[in-house]
Amino acid sequence: VPDSILQKTGKYEPWEYEIMKTHSAKGAEIIHKALADYDDPDFKRIAENIAHYHHERWDGNGYPLGLTGTDIPLEARIMAIADVYDALVSKRCYKDRYSFEDAYNIIMDGMGTQFDPSLAKYFAQCRNELEYFYTLVRKEEDS
Repeated sequence: VPDSILQKTGKYEPWEYEIMKTHSAKGAEIIHKALADYDDPDFKRIAENIAHYHHERWDGNGYPLGLTGTDIPLEARIMAIADVYDALVSKRCYKDRYSFEDAYNIIMDGMGTQFDPSLAKYFAQCRNELEYFYTLVRKEEDS
């Protein structure tokens, strides 16, 4: 995906968003090629699934295939939460970082629509550890 799209500060034009959405399938292709000679087929499948399906949504409004519910591989459902949390609590060229509290609430509010609701308890269990980790990251970024 071109830097002109990745680093855009405003809202995507429809054609830009279509290009952005190709990153998940392209990532899965790269992983498939990179791990072609790797001997563990389960590891390869999991790695490809994470890349390919992490933007699918529990309610079917995601991409690239519009999968719903448990049709989305579990590893991708987990990665979806991690990806959004990271995007929320991290500073980007197009936005400031959210507070941990706001990010937590956004994720929890998305359970059952964007995210697998059965994963809510695991996300909640990881909350303190995530906040500790990102506190360290923020200290490093701010120094």
